[in-house]
Amino acid sequence: MARTVGIVGEVLVTIAIVFGLFVVYQVWWTNVTASASAKQARNEAQQLFAGGNPANWVNGIPPNGQPFALMYIPRLKDKVWGTPVIQGVESDQLARGIGHYPQTALPDQVGNFAVAGHRATHGEPFADFDQLRDGDKVVVRTYQSWIVYELKRDKIVSPTDVWVIKPQPFDSDPLPSDKLITLTTCNPRWASTQRWAYWGVQIAATPASGPAPAEVS
Repeated sequence: MARTVGIVGEVLVTIAIVFGLFVVYQVWWTNVTASASAKQARNEAQQLFAGGNPANWVNGIPPNGQPFALMYIPRLKDKVWGTPVIQGVESDQLARGIGHYPQTALPDQVGNFAVAGHRATHGEPFADFDQLRDGDKVVVRTYQSWIVYELKRDKIVSPTDVWVIKPQPFDSDPLPSDKLITLTTCNPRWASTQRWAYWGVQIAATPASGPAPAEVS
């Protein structure tokens, strides 16, 4: 009996150690590696800005994995300030910054510029998503323009509710613009049983060669 108890105890200790290492990996190490990846992606976006019109884009659409914009959210300044926006929402792309749903509009285009970001681990740019409020500004810098959006409404939805990234998500009470932005993330923060979407409308666009918007400068 004593030997059996000892073996069980050793197994439980081993499981606890493995679990603890997994938690450290998920909570800490993925953020460390994501920070380095985001820094590289930010540099790639800035190189794109310096080069002007990207010749390798087909029909004006960035290829998957391409960092093509930087995002600034004053309310979430500690996490989203010059954060790279990557084409695609697969795991590798979300680990480098904020992912853009490829089937949706690009910034300053008619339609819905829809993006996704982690709320926990892997850089967690949307860790403080619950702090967003109607009226908050989201600024996006592309090689062409500075674009400013104003958040209007939010909703917690099911992961299968793909309507949230439609060009005009609301039929009965449409948002007052044909140029929208949608921010999406997981809810609750440490789970993925739901999605939290926040919608906004474009309120300004100025040339990238000019001064940055007041929200950024």
